[in-house]
Amino acid sequence: MFANKFTAIVTALVAAAAAVSAAPSIVFSPPITSPKAGDVWPAGTTQTGLILLGYIEDGSEDEHLDIKNPLAVNFPISAGSASVEVPSVTPRDDYVVVLFGDSGNTSPKFTITN
Repeated sequence: MFANKFTAIVTALVAAAAAVSAAPSIVFSPPITSPKAGDVWPAGTTQTGLILLGYIEDGSEDEHLDIKNPLAVNFPISAGSASVEVPSVTPRDDYVVVLFGDSGNTSPKFTITN
């Protein structure tokens, strides 16, 4: 259900973006609609619409992005989504995902469990 809802939201965003001509001077900055603050992702599950995993510790602005192990690569942002497998990482409740394109959009903090 979570993936279907996210896919529907992203599809609507892609349709809206397609209606606007992507001229070189326009920055395409799609919002991250998932994960939402407080979401929990069990390791090994597949989520949609991600690229890099990182975390933000309280009192810090550093995103600790794992650029060596991207969650998704080489997909056009205009595609609207990319399916990825949640990596087996240290469980914590301050993970974020970042979508890179014309600008980097960061999700709210969420949890990954084992």
